[in-house]
Amino acid sequence: MPDFKNTLPYSVRSTLNRRGSLALLLASALAIGLMEPHASFAEDKKSIKVGIISGEDEDVWRVVVAQAAERGLAIEPVVFNDYTQPNEALERGEIDANAFQHQPYLDNQIKTQGYHIVRVGYTGVWPIGLYSKKYTKVADLPEGAVIGVPNDPSNEGRALRLLQNEGVIKLKEGTGILATTADIAENAKKVQIKELDAGIVGRSVEDLDAAVVNTDWALKSGLTPENRIAQEPIADNPYRNFIAVKAGSENEPWVKTLVASYQNEAVKAEFDKVYKGTGLSAY
Repeated sequence: MPDFKNTLPYSVRSTLNRRGSLALLLASALAIGLMEPHASFAEDKKSIKVGIISGEDEDVWRVVVAQAAERGLAIEPVVFNDYTQPNEALERGEIDANAFQHQPYLDNQIKTQGYHIVRVGYTGVWPIGLYSKKYTKVADLPEGAVIGVPNDPSNEGRALRLLQNEGVIKLKEGTGILATTADIAENAKKVQIKELDAGIVGRSVEDLDAAVVNTDWALKSGLTPENRIAQEPIADNPYRNFIAVKAGSENEPWVKTLVASYQNEAVKAEFDKVYKGTGLSAY
């Protein structure tokens, strides 16, 4: 069968060819757009959800929300009651960011859970402390004293390093920040290390001779600086908390806005008011 277009004048055939090419290009562009959403769609996010831990941090994040609103970003804090949920929710895409953890904790979570989460901006540091309601000095702890420590890998190692700094135990040479009781090389006072959930250890001080407690949980448990008989060093502290997001989104504009909404004087003032010196700004 003869090609109908070949019977048309050249000028008409040329116009049809150009229109066909344009239509083909348009169709291709639409197809690509459907398969790969334009990057700016993801980057121009104006409303996000951020996972935080319940308690004092909720007051701090009210100020962060106000600061973000001035910068054109709406933040909805999503409050969790334990340390495992915020990373799970972030990995599943149920929230856009979280702010509750330090790097050793995240490193262990990535190792054990396979998360794809990265740090984007520091928030604060809460020096872990050794608390007791029975003794006022570490030297007063008796032989066989029962000492509670958090049972999650990163904080247990942190607690054991504090006990080592205070001369209570000695860890094996080369032991890293994820030390466990199996890494104890010397225990002159034969202290008993009792591993408890981070949220429970602070409330168990009455039943223990002493306990290493994260500062935020110490506040929740009603412990005061007067109950603290030792504290980890501040200098070069690897346990600074931070805001985290899914890997791949760390350079998006909304992330920079989120970090700037936290790292400012208005938030620092509220942070200092809420934590009363037990936590320190870390940026």
